[in-house]
Amino acid sequence: MNCNQKRIPLVFLQDVSGFMVGSRAEQGGIIKDGAKMVSAMANSVVPKFTVVIGNSYGAGNYAMCGKAYDPRLMLAWPTAQMAVMSGASAAKTLLQIQVTAQKAKGQPMTPEEEQAQLTKITDQYNAQLSPYYAAARLWVDAIIDPLDTRQVLSEGIAAANHAPIMKQFSVGVIQT
Repeated sequence: MNCNQKRIPLVFLQDVSGFMVGSRAEQGGIIKDGAKMVSAMANSVVPKFTVVIGNSYGAGNYAMCGKAYDPRLMLAWPTAQMAVMSGASAAKTLLQIQVTAQKAKGQPMTPEEEQAQLTKITDQYNAQLSPYYAAARLWVDAIIDPLDTRQVLSEGIAAANHAPIMKQFSVGVIQT
């Protein structure tokens, strides 16, 4: 919110596993704090730039200026991984769905079949975590060499300086 009031562009470097879930995180205020961040992002009028340097999963990607917030540039390093959740977590979840479906049909899976299916799902999901997969679907604008990060961001900010901010910044209603 301070950057918006002073017309300073926002730069996000993402290496985020997502928001924590569970009663401990909820009691600690993650929902309220996450809502504040999402509200500030949704109302932001300054140019935004995002660089995915490591993991970028779920609501963490979203809140830290993911593609939904229309950053001026969304970049990724070759080390980036983007998805709803990590490959291991997703594979276990998807396997559990398949095991439950097979049981419901009266055809339970053997442990060997479960392991084979888990390996297949994990391999497929891990291939989709790649920044090249994301770039092919226009989820990121470019994959850059980490050494070029400062130069690419500088050029992006310089270009944004030629497009004046026309909207008024308004934070809306933030509950405390």
